[in-house]
Amino acid sequence: MPSICAVVVTYNRKEKLKKCIECLIRQVGSKCDVLIVDNASTDGTYDMIRNEFTIMGIYYYNTGANLGGAGGFEFGVKEAVRKGYEYIWIMDDDTWPSETALYELIKVDTELNGKWGFLSSVAYWTDGAICRMNIQKRNIFRHIGKKEYESEYSPIKMCSFVSLLVKSEIVKEVGLPIGDYFIWTDDYEFTGRISRKNKCYVVPGSKVIHAMTRHTRVNFATDESDRIDRYKYIYRNDVHCYRQYGVPGWIYIVLKDVYTAFNILLFSQKDKVKKIKVMCDGFIIGIKYNPDIKQV
Repeated sequence: MPSICAVVVTYNRKEKLKKCIECLIRQVGSKCDVLIVDNASTDGTYDMIRNEFTIMGIYYYNTGANLGGAGGFEFGVKEAVRKGYEYIWIMDDDTWPSETALYELIKVDTELNGKWGFLSSVAYWTDGAICRMNIQKRNIFRHIGKKEYESEYSPIKMCSFVSLLVKSEIVKEVGLPIGDYFIWTDDYEFTGRISRKNKCYVVPGSKVIHAMTRHTRVNFATDESDRIDRYKYIYRNDVHCYRQYGVPGWIYIVLKDVYTAFNILLFSQKDKVKKIKVMCDGFIIGIKYNPDIKQV
């Protein structure tokens, strides 16, 4: 069996993290170590881990600052590769894998003779519906559908970090996730970078629960006013991510932003001008934004 490390990024969600760790150590058919990347939580996360998970194979790292999800994944994947693990299983702290989630991924790895760039699980929300935030993309314009979820495995191009399996050799080939993104789009950029060179797949037999508070996609038009400024990251990062695809990528970015602008004008209750300004500022910054892709 290959050596596998689950990389879990957390920030002030110790109860969800506890459930995630419990699910990981209960895996059947395939086993993994757990590397926890704590973005300087202040809710007693470290004490919870120290008191409740004193078993071998669980590693805790405190980054000392909130690096965002992107920075946490860059940190964690780097440490897992440096520790010598062959496979890295990436997820958020609110990801709760089924008992056979890892086994199903490794089963497809065997069937494909290791010839893949990444494998993605199917994420369900707590009510049993497929999680809208985590539907994989067959190309930059379209998500996959029912047909792909009914197959043993199907090709995809992009997916989220909610249960993603990647080999260390692939990370060494393409580089780490971009920590400078801070939040949003780091998963699509990283998986897109991999799939441009390798065949990648969704594995419907591998199931996880994504225990988001609300079952909704990111919606700038209707989100709360106190979250407006953080959206600069998604519009900056989207431009950097999708411009790598040339003209089709630019078309996608423009169409998406125009659609968002219309939704802001139609559905936002307040701060319409500020929201459009944040979106436009992020777009402009993204045109020349060139963050480093760090190597291990």
